[in-house]
Parts: sequence; structure tokens; C-alpha cells
Amino acid sequence: MKKKGGGSLGYLTKEGFKNIWLNRLMSVASISVLLSCLVMMGIAFMLVVNMQEIITNIEDSNVIVAFVDDNADDETVAKVRTDLMKIENVKDCEFVSKEEAFEEQLDALGGDRTLFEGMDNPLPDSYRVVLDDLTLFDSTLRQIENTDNIQSVREDRELSQQVASIRKTVTYISFGVIIILLIVSLFIISNTIKITMFSRRLEIKIMKSVGATSWFIRWPFMIEGMSLGVISGVLSLGVVWGVYELVARSIGGSFSLFMSSGIVPFKDHALFILVAFLAVGIITGAFGSAVSISKYLKEQEYDPDEE
Repeated sequence: MKKKGGGSLGYLTKEGFKNIWLNRLMSVASISVLLSCLVMMGIAFMLVVNMQEIITNIEDSNVIVAFVDDNADDETVAKVRTDLMKIENVKDCEFVSKEEAFEEQLDALGGDRTLFEGMDNPLPDSYRVVLDDLTLFDSTLRQIENTDNIQSVREDRELSQQVASIRKTVTYISFGVIIILLIVSLFIISNTIKITMFSRRLEIKIMKSVGATSWFIRWPFMIEGMSLGVISGVLSLGVVWGVYELVARSIGGSFSLFMSSGIVPFKDHALFILVAFLAVGIITGAFGSAVSISKYLKEQEYDPDEE
């Protein structure tokens, strides 16, 4: 109790780590509760990532076809691409020659293509334009239409609006779910720590009776809470990764219908998820411990049983 400065802080920190083992049953309970919340958050995040990837693939397939003027020479056709790529919301621009376009149309006819073979090609050169943000579809379309040497365009405004609406909805829902789970995690860990403190009320009263300050009592609990948060974060990453890989092997092939590359690899987001889990675990552990011990100490100051 008489240690000062760094020595006192080091002592209290060691006490916090020691308490994890001394109160291992409550530590396991705290880790289990926080782990459950973090796992749900991780699964929700990866579900959102895959949903966003599906939407991105739909967006990439929903192109605006810009037909170039029939009388344009090769140099003019090349300049059209440069002008289109200057438009801020244009993500990509793929050239389709009139010969390629005509061949695609014949292939689409299947067995009836022989009826049109040998006829003059009526199609002009074109560009398939992929947009970066479909919410800006109308304004970008007008810019494409006003580009020099663009004869006409073909687009699907209704599909683009639906995809933009779905993306916005998925984003709002994902943020809402993650925030709710974060609040739930904080609430549960706070109540778990309250139970922990109740089971150690005699220890706290002894510390108070010998003159320990509130900070002296609070710090080991905060270290304990943050440590449990770190342990929960690391374990949660392993659980989410294992569950995700298991699901990927089971239904990953079905996603090829929506995504050419299949389900999103977990390793691409593993580092981000680990950092997020550690941050959430440390913050909820520290904040939950600080709030709970402060309330408990305040209640003890007015405990009628002590009068």
C-alpha cells in the first residue's frame, strides 16, 4: 500500500493479472460473454462484406453502353475513351468493336444465326462504361450523353436504382447491428464485472478500511477487464475464422453464381477484424470495469449496513 509512483502502478498491474487466475471462474464467464458478442459481430461483419461484394459484382455488370458516332475514325474513337475516363464517376471503360458486338448478337441467336450471316454489320463501335457509384447514375449518364462523338447510349436505370437502394439498406443495417452488439457487449461485460465485484466485496472493504484510494482499488479491476478483453478478442478471431472457413467449404460454391471469385477470403480481413476485436475488448473491459467499480464504491459510501 505504501508503494509510490511507478512501483505502485506496477504492483497494481500485477494484481490485476493475478486476479484473472485467482477468480478464474468469473474470468471464464466474462470471456465467454464477451466472446459471444464479438463472434456475432465478426460474423455480421463478414456477412456484410460478402453482401457488398455481391452488390459490387452486380454494379459492374450493370453497364452503360455508349455508342460511338459511325463516322468517327480510329483516332476519334480512342479520344472518346479518354473523354469518358475523365468523368469522375466512371470506374472503367471497355472498348467493343462493331465486329465483336455483331458476333455477340449472332451468338445470342444460337441456331438462328445463319439467317443473318453475310449481312452488313449495322452496329457501331461502343464502350461499356462501369460506374463507381450508382447513386450518381443520372448525372453521370448525362455527362456520357454529352461527350463528343457519342451517338447514343443504352442503359438500365431501374436496375441501377434498385442496386443503389440495396447497397444503402445493407450499409445502414450492418452499422445498426454492429452498434447494437457493441452496446450489448458493454452492458453485459459491465454487469458481469458487477457480479465479480460482489463476490469480492470483502476484499474491497478490507482495502477501503486500510485507507486505499478509489484509484488504488479501481486500477487492478481495469487491468483485469482489459486483459479479459484482449483474451476474448484473440479467441473470437479464431472462432469466427473457423466458423467462416467451415461455412465457406459448405456453401462457397453457391456464391460463384453471384461472385466470379467466390466467397470473400477471410484472411483478407483478418488483421482488421483482430484490431477491431482487440479495440472493442479493451475498451469495453476498461470502461465497463471503471464504471462498475465507481458505482460500487459510491454505493459502499452510503451502505446503511456499515453504519
